[in-house]
Amino acid sequence: MEDAKRPYKKVARAKAQEQTRETLLRAAAEEVERDRWEQTSLESVAERAGVTKQTALRHFGSKQGLLDAVIGRTSSIVVKERAEAPIGDVPGAIANLVRHYERYGDMVIRMLPYRDAVVRVLGHEHRSSFVRRAADRGQEVHEEWVLRTFEPQLANLDPRARERRLAQLVAVCDVHVWKVLRRDLGLDVPRVEAALVELIERLVKPDTPRRERKNKPSAPARGRKRT
Repeated sequence: MEDAKRPYKKVARAKAQEQTRETLLRAAAEEVERDRWEQTSLESVAERAGVTKQTALRHFGSKQGLLDAVIGRTSSIVVKERAEAPIGDVPGAIANLVRHYERYGDMVIRMLPYRDAVVRVLGHEHRSSFVRRAADRGQEVHEEWVLRTFEPQLANLDPRARERRLAQLVAVCDVHVWKVLRRDLGLDVPRVEAALVELIERLVKPDTPRRERKNKPSAPARGRKRT
């Protein structure tokens, strides 16, 4: 009878551990989103999650390990949510993008200086920092999203024009553009979406050949009247 209960106990224990891990991740993510990560301690995060510091250490090894796990978890969610953007639908794609930035944009902006600090201290060749790898992967995901989402608008361009247009779309859809419109200029979400849609629709509008200026005959010079 006791042997029959053991598998159940193992499953229950595993579920409890997973729930504890998830609670710690949520508590840590809240600290990051509120820009309090540098000031907070592992003890305070554990307390918010209702566990001890030792439990947090057992799950993540250190405060840095917990941060790495938060970034990894967030990255997975971002990839899944961004994949829901409709292909070729500019307003629908921008609604997806802005919704994502409203949720994670501020956190991404705060993470970039941390990534840059790693580069300054450890050098460009150092690739082992999880934060830097996550930021670099985020840029790759962003470029892949742009390429996939606006493929119909890019499909008929010649290679050089396609490369240029793709770079323009990556720039316009970057989180820093959202930050300027939303945080620096104070536009609300509908106006941010409208601004980005206008920019992109003008950008992907089919190129029209420049009309050659017709050479108008110059007016004959008037001579002086003789008196």
